[in-house]
Amino acid sequence: MAASLWRAVMGTGAPPADATDGIEFWREPERGGWLDKQGEYIKTWRRRWFVLKQGKIFWFKDSSVTRASVPRGVIAVASCLTVKGAEDVLNRKFAFELSTPGETMYFVADSDKEKEDWINSIGRSIVQHSRSMTDDEIVDYDSGRPAAGGKS
Repeated sequence: MAASLWRAVMGTGAPPADATDGIEFWREPERGGWLDKQGEYIKTWRRRWFVLKQGKIFWFKDSSVTRASVPRGVIAVASCLTVKGAEDVLNRKFAFELSTPGETMYFVADSDKEKEDWINSIGRSIVQHSRSMTDDEIVDYDSGRPAAGGKS
C-alpha cells in the first residue's frame, strides 16, 4: 500500500510488464482518445490518453503511443461490472464511471458524444470479455433456445 501510494503521489512506476498481456496497444485500438481521470488516492483530475484494445483499457500521459510507450495504468474489462454516466454523481458534464468489485473509477470526456462512445465501446468489451457467461448460458432470445454453439 505504501509503495502504491508513493507511486500515485510521485507519478512514478508503471504496471507490471505482464499487465499488457502482449497486446500491441500502439496498433489499431478499438477506441482511443483523451479523457480526464480522477486519481485513485489523491482525487485530482488528470488528462490522459486512453486506449481500449482486446479487453484492456490502457492510459498514457500523451497520445503519441508507440511500442516503447509504458502505460500509466491498465484495467482489465473482464473485471468490470458496470459502465454508466456519472454526471449527477460528480456534478460534471460528460462524466462516466467504471465499476469493478473493488473500486469505482471516474472519467470525463470532452463531449456527450465522446462519453456515449466510450460507454458503448467499454460496455461491448465487458460483454465480449466477461468470464461470467458460458456457451450454455447464452440464449437466442428470438427462439428461446440456446444460441448456436450452446450445448443444451
